[in-house]
Amino acid sequence: MKDLKQFTHVFLIGIGGIGMSALARYFNQKGLTVSGYDRTESELTKTLSAEGIEVFYSEASGTHIQNLSKESTLVIYTPAISKTSKFFDYFKTQDFEVYKRSVVLGIITKHLPTLAVAGTHGKTTTSAILVHILKVAGVKLTAFCGGILQNYKTNYIGDGEEVVVVEADEFDRSFLQLHPTAAVINSMDADHLDIYETSQKLVDTFKEFSRLVPKGHLYAKSGLDLDAYTLGIGEEADVQVNHISIENGSYRFNFKQGEVHLTGLQFSLPGHHNLFNAAAALALAVDFKSELAKEFGEALTSFEGVQRRFNYIYKSDDLVVIDDYAHHPKEIDAVYQAISEMHSEKKSVVIFQPHLFSRTQDFAEDFAKSLAQFDEVNLLDIYPAREEPIEGVTSDFLLNLIQHPSKHLMIKTDIQHRIASAKDEVIVLLGAGDIGVEATKISKHLHETI
Repeated sequence: MKDLKQFTHVFLIGIGGIGMSALARYFNQKGLTVSGYDRTESELTKTLSAEGIEVFYSEASGTHIQNLSKESTLVIYTPAISKTSKFFDYFKTQDFEVYKRSVVLGIITKHLPTLAVAGTHGKTTTSAILVHILKVAGVKLTAFCGGILQNYKTNYIGDGEEVVVVEADEFDRSFLQLHPTAAVINSMDADHLDIYETSQKLVDTFKEFSRLVPKGHLYAKSGLDLDAYTLGIGEEADVQVNHISIENGSYRFNFKQGEVHLTGLQFSLPGHHNLFNAAAALALAVDFKSELAKEFGEALTSFEGVQRRFNYIYKSDDLVVIDDYAHHPKEIDAVYQAISEMHSEKKSVVIFQPHLFSRTQDFAEDFAKSLAQFDEVNLLDIYPAREEPIEGVTSDFLLNLIQHPSKHLMIKTDIQHRIASAKDEVIVLLGAGDIGVEATKISKHLHETI
């Protein structure tokens, strides 16, 4: 690839994706002319347009791309785009510089201190916490996040280049393009088996990523087979959280990492998985600048979360409604643990939209067990994303595996009715598909009518 400074235009295929939009904002801030295509308009693409980035929703928008110069235009695509994309074919046949998002991210971070967050679960929340505590402590950073940070209403921070924060995404082996100076691996549970085929191949790829990290700067959850400093909650580990209590709906705890001892820290995101995410973020921040450890710990108090990561979209004495991105059995388990700890007195109701036919097929038995923990289970149709249907793999197939007296199939228009009939219940909307759009509508409706 040519030096990035030689480009004056950037065109992104799949610009509405959370990772792609962060790159769009980066190049826009750098003064390049940025445009892109996505299939559908969203709140995110509307925001990009308001920031001066031109977004197209039809591949018939040929005039624009025909006016782009291949000498001065960088084309970036997400591996999630359709293999039949007309834009992708055009740019390839016309010999434009066309690269995956992960390759471009690797080039941006190559010569900068880079803190990378990896793992099949917890990447977005951990990296968001890390961004927040660095920023509050006065570090001038650039950050590419996989979610919208509630504190800043964006997925991109461009304060400076003292350090870069990135999510190290295992999908499509993207994280192998990065050049981390320190990293954390939160988990290596089987996922993306449509890409990796077996869980062992996934683990092997995580190990390959771990070898990209300089020795002595890798942190990993206790129990993972990695050459790394261990992270643990309430257990012996190199980096540990202990003396955990709950006060006024928030965690209080102590944190220890080498010579760094922080006491009486406060963190409001529910669930032990989020306590682990906070510890992982602190570990990377302390690795970067241990002299700011106290400021990093204090900054946890003001962290407000990430959109679609255990977001309370409505909360009253009688009704709690939570929106969460969980789309893997382990993530569903984590959400259930948080609900049972923080709302033990209420009936728990889950409305789940399975994501991908392949994932539903691969983890059907595990999904059934995880969902059966709730007091009531409701399933929407499978969200296909990039996939074609698999014969016999449906929400009805999954429902039949769930051993539960109160389980139902549901359509999206039923969600609002179910919430309206709730009595002393906590209802959680789960999934990585468009159930998040429904959650936004429901939040608006609840706050206008109740």
